[in-house]
Order: sequence, then structure tokens, then C-alpha cells
Amino acid sequence: MLDSTLQATYDQVLHRNPGEPEFHQAVREVFESLEVVQSRHPEYQDHSILMRLCEPERQIIFRVPWVDDDGVVQVNRGFRVEYNSALGPYKGGLRFHPSVNLGIVKFLGFEQIFKNSLTGLPIGGGKGGSDFDPHGRSDGEIMRFCQSFMTELHRHMGEYTDVPAGDIGVGAREIGYLFGQYKRLTNRYEAGVLTGKGLDWGGSLVRKEATGYGAAIFADEMLKANGSSFDGRRVAVSGSGNVAIYAIEKVRQLGGIPVTASDSTGYVVDENGVDLALLQQIKEVERGRIVEYAERRGNGARFVANGSVWDVPVDIALPCATQNELNVEDARTLVKNGVLAVSEGANMPCTPEAVAVFREADVRYGPGKAANAGGVATSALEMQQNASRDAWSFEHTEERLTQIMKGIHTTCLETADEFGRPGDYALGANVAGFRKVADAMIAFGVI
Repeated sequence: MLDSTLQATYDQVLHRNPGEPEFHQAVREVFESLEVVQSRHPEYQDHSILMRLCEPERQIIFRVPWVDDDGVVQVNRGFRVEYNSALGPYKGGLRFHPSVNLGIVKFLGFEQIFKNSLTGLPIGGGKGGSDFDPHGRSDGEIMRFCQSFMTELHRHMGEYTDVPAGDIGVGAREIGYLFGQYKRLTNRYEAGVLTGKGLDWGGSLVRKEATGYGAAIFADEMLKANGSSFDGRRVAVSGSGNVAIYAIEKVRQLGGIPVTASDSTGYVVDENGVDLALLQQIKEVERGRIVEYAERRGNGARFVANGSVWDVPVDIALPCATQNELNVEDARTLVKNGVLAVSEGANMPCTPEAVAVFREADVRYGPGKAANAGGVATSALEMQQNASRDAWSFEHTEERLTQIMKGIHTTCLETADEFGRPGDYALGANVAGFRKVADAMIAFGVI
């Protein structure tokens, strides 16, 4: 239960934002951590910081008309929620998926505020996207959609205003089309206005690996803090997109054995460890389905069409697919099978009930706003390189990423200790991220 002040604010959030369950869930999860802050920092109540944090600075919804390969005009809806700029320009990805609506974008943007704060870099929180489904569309259709989308969005962007990146359904191809249209419309080569760009035109090494690498590094730090490591540990990874692929790669580098990958059709179990090259060929090059991995891998790899990837007995779990993919029953199964740590590569992939199970069982749990911050951190490093007209080596950029993830882990752990909840990474992430943003908002006055 929330205390009376927090509950009153939360009730206002529910009233003002009906029909947005994911956003409500994200807000409540943060509020539950902030009760310990209330008594020590009454100034946050005096300045109505929580209510101001829950109200985006700007919400943009627009029509995206485009013509498909059959000459038929299609119409999608575009979104950009510029949530909070207390620490810097709005920063957060674009998601192209049929499930995208205003509530989804607001939940992602709200999470992004605290995630970006934890990186220690000068970036605010934002998010955007469209209900456009790129799956099964030709390159020409995706190009025309991206050009139409950017024709509206470009007027709200700028390297000191709002800097989008990719998310689900938005990879290097889509970023290329978006950047090309931005450049065409503005007559400027403003490389710092989008991140996740190609390496030949302003992108950064390690950016595509960063979210998955970061989630694995955060898990490794949690294990070390508990006197353990990845060495010889079985690891379940959900998803088979960019985050999952590079989480698998980093797990292997850290000595773990990643044994699963999944997509919307089911999951594969590979007892010998996932063959990264084959997975990349199928998912990144051929844009195929995960069942093809089992068919081509052999060697005991099997595809499971029903059930949950979390049914596989493992020591460490990295949910890297999408929100609310790991429910309370999945959590109980993982605990029963002896899981030691859970590190979220996706945004809010564990339901609140699942998180409660992990806490009760004393399983180390790294929330997405901390564990998957590597992606946005490296996006900010890409912005730094663009600003200085520089390009860093892979080794230097990966070292910066590793330092940032270790710093986030330390901040979460120390903040949890400070507020009397040792080992509670969720509380540590929420409180540390909140305090930095809240202090900046107070300094700026009521704006």
C-alpha cells in the first residue's frame, strides 16, 4: 500500500490518464520506492515534483499517410512524448509495432527519465513510435513510411531539443531512412539529432551491442556483489532481436552458457549453448523465425511452440523481449529451478507480481531502468562523438559502456543501503534516478 500522499497523487494519475495500464504500472512501481524518500525530503512534496514528473512536458500525436507497393494509401498514427528535459535534451527510442499507443509510449518515456538520469550523462527522457508494423513490408514501403513519419516529426527534433533512436521495429535500416529525410528537409547534416546511425555516417561502434552487453554486465556485477559469477552458469535469454543477440554474446564472453532464444512463435533450447553466428544469420540477415534455428542447428537444439522460455532450468535469466513477458508463474518456476539473478534487457518485462516473487526468494533483480541503460548511455556517447566530429575505437567505447554500467550498479546498491533496503536494486534505481531529476526541477523553478 502507498502512503496517503503518494496514493492521492497516484489516484490523480489514474484519473487523468484513463485506459493506459502500462503507464499506470510504471508510475506505481516508482511510487512504491519513493515512500522512503518522503520523510527525508519534504521539499519534493512542497514543489509537487511527483505530479509534475507524471505529466509529460509535451505529447505529440500525428497522422502518417504513406503509399504501399500496390498503390493503396495507408494511414498510421505517430507519437512522440517529450517527457522531461530537466537533465538535457529529450532522449529515447522510436518503436514501430502494432501495439504502440499513447499509453505504451508514455510508460516507456516515464521509465526513460530515470534510466537516463542513472547514466550520469546530460540527457532527459522521451519516447516515440507508431502503430506501423514493419514485418512483411518491403524496403520501399518502409522507406516511404519513414519519410512520411519524419516529415512531421522533424519539426520537433534537434540535437539540443529531442534526439530519438531505435527501439522495437526500428533498426539501422529505419534510422537510415529517417535520417535521410531529416537531412533532406532541414538541409543540414546534423548527425547528433538521431542515434543508432550507420558507422559510415555518424554512428558509434558498440551502439548496436550496447543494450544487450549492458544487461549482461549489470547481471555480472550483481553476481559479483553476491560472491558469484557467470562462470559455467546456464542462462536463459528471451527474444532474438538486437538486445537478446548481444546479451548472448556478452554472456559467452563472461563465461556463461546461454541456452535459449525466442520470438513470438516459440523458443529454442540449445544445451550446447546458442550458436551466435547462426542466430544472427537467421534473425538479422534473413529476418527469419526462431524455429529455423533449431532446424538448422541440430546437435540437440529443439524448438518449443508452447509454454514459456522461463520453464527451462537456468541460473540466470535475462528477459530481453518486451514488457510484461515474465509473469508470476514464470517467476515461481525460475525460483523453483534455483535462479540466482534476473537482469532486465527489455523495458519492464517482469510483472509486479513476478518482481515480488523474486524479492521474497532473495533473487537478485536488476530493473530495466538500470540494467538496460547501456543502450541509451552509448547513444549519448554517440552524441559526444558527433559533437566533436570524432569516432572512437570499439575498445574505448566498450570500456566507457562498462564503466557506466558498473557505476549504475554501484549507485543502485549504495542508494538501497542508504535507505535501509540492502540489495534492493529496484528501490536504489528509482530513488537515485528520481533525486537527480527532482533536484534539477526544483532548481529551475515552476516550469
